[in-house]
Amino acid sequence: MSTVVVGMSGGVDSSVAALLLKERGYDVIGLFMHNWEEEEGGQCTAAEDWSDVREVCGKLGIPHYSINFSKEYGERVFKYFLDEYAKGRTPNPDVLCNREIKFGVFRDYALKLGTQIATGHYCDITTIDGAPALLKAKDQNKDQTYFLCDTRTEQLRNVMFPLGGLNKQEVRDIAERHGLITSKKKDSTGICFIGERKFRAFLSEYLPAKPGVIIDTNGRKIGEHGGLMYYTLGQRRGLGIGGVKGEAQERWYVVEKRLSDNVLVVSCGEGEELLTWGLKTESFNIIGKAELPTVFKCTAKFRYRQGEQGVTVKLEDGAALISFDEQQRAVTPGQYAVLYDGNRCLGGGVIKETYIEKPL
Repeated sequence: MSTVVVGMSGGVDSSVAALLLKERGYDVIGLFMHNWEEEEGGQCTAAEDWSDVREVCGKLGIPHYSINFSKEYGERVFKYFLDEYAKGRTPNPDVLCNREIKFGVFRDYALKLGTQIATGHYCDITTIDGAPALLKAKDQNKDQTYFLCDTRTEQLRNVMFPLGGLNKQEVRDIAERHGLITSKKKDSTGICFIGERKFRAFLSEYLPAKPGVIIDTNGRKIGEHGGLMYYTLGQRRGLGIGGVKGEAQERWYVVEKRLSDNVLVVSCGEGEELLTWGLKTESFNIIGKAELPTVFKCTAKFRYRQGEQGVTVKLEDGAALISFDEQQRAVTPGQYAVLYDGNRCLGGGVIKETYIEKPL
């Protein structure tokens, strides 16, 4: 059997991935990534996680090591995160972390130790026409193909996803039966380098806040904001706007972040201003040998917690022009548009702009 290096996070998913591979007869090595220096800020739980990795690997009887990629993470992921917020967009650093770190520098390092790598991602992989193809997980509620949409085809070679055919409860049950310390460990949420801290407090340490005015769609000033970087399209909470005389007493929501004059535009009602008929990506990453025509129909997601939507896609100049079958609400530049063909994830790209009329 070959040697598989498992990316160990200190959570139950990677713990069970390592366990399953060992049971299948592979020589397994656990490798923990340290991607954030705690003195830089945030509340990353690296020390606790590394302790859990050592405990699990000791229980499984497999060698385990720690590698520090905090410099690479800062240069390739965190800098992008700050740059996007400075531009008024809402980035998804987890997608970039998969491409640049987990299946980038981590993969390169791990393949010096073994012949294959594995992670605890909820997804599956197969080979079509000699190239890796990314598939959805059995557990649709936990499926993580959205976060792998920008991973290059070559980065998925020699990669295994042992949890693809399991749901979350089955994973926890396996961990508990084998007495793993991570069996009941709470799933990590949010971005590691922010942790439990308030998002505004964290961001203000790195980007200067520029307060400005809040206006409604008629141009009337109704409040003040603390900085456009703190808001996203469709946001309803935390706007600090009370009742406005002459307006229906419904919740306000963000419809535009106007960087040209540092103005936050809001509206009150059902959110018609947030409805769009299409988008264009900055570029588009195709995973595997997908023989895609110039124009085709498929399904798409524009944020992680969203059901797939019917779309028509036109590939042009390395980007994707996407027309929606039905209007979509709060499609946000900086996030990812991810395409699917049945059970297969075709790839994805960063949303550049949206359209109020159908582009196709």
